[in-house]
Amino acid sequence: MGLSYDILIADDHPLFRSALRQALHAGLGDAISLNEVGSIEGLQTQLATRADWDLVLLDLNMPGAYGFSGLAQLRGQFPHIPVIMISAQEEPSVVRRSKDFGASGFIPKSATLEAIQQSVQAVLEGGVCWPAGLDDPQGMSSEEQQISSRVASLTPQQFRVLTMVCDGLLNKQIAYELDVSEATVKAHVTAIFRKLEVRTRTQAALALQQMELSRTG
Repeated sequence: MGLSYDILIADDHPLFRSALRQALHAGLGDAISLNEVGSIEGLQTQLATRADWDLVLLDLNMPGAYGFSGLAQLRGQFPHIPVIMISAQEEPSVVRRSKDFGASGFIPKSATLEAIQQSVQAVLEGGVCWPAGLDDPQGMSSEEQQISSRVASLTPQQFRVLTMVCDGLLNKQIAYELDVSEATVKAHVTAIFRKLEVRTRTQAALALQQMELSRTG
């Protein structure tokens, strides 16, 4: 057939990345080309280099993101790239929120190699892959939808600054980490506040934390 798919694996566990790579190569062979990253920053770097990936496999608990914020930002910046969420947390609420935030599928980390292969194949062919029994989707509240679209509007650099703000870093520390001037960080923070429609760092942190996994309601 000669068709080749470029897949980006974003997971911070080398062992699981290795298992995923093995499963995909065993099932799809030469039809795929795999790249791997271990952080949201690495993912953003890869996407900045090229944006024509056929699929991103994204671990839910990645360094550099709060809950579903990484997925929302990725979907906002690269809406044409399908994303399958991967997580050891397999509760229906987590799967449902993955769907709400724009993923094309969900693979639990307990899945068999065959199930992983089938899920990836389905999405590469333009379909979706959701665990059985995911009916009665709850949907996001209007507040969550607003926060999701606001986070999705952030640029990758603004998203990184926001996660650092939420981690409690000062502008000076963020400037050092990103190797930019403090004035640049201040400009980013101003833009972030405007996009999120907040006025303080605390409000910005609360907005991002609303995208965490654990939500009781």
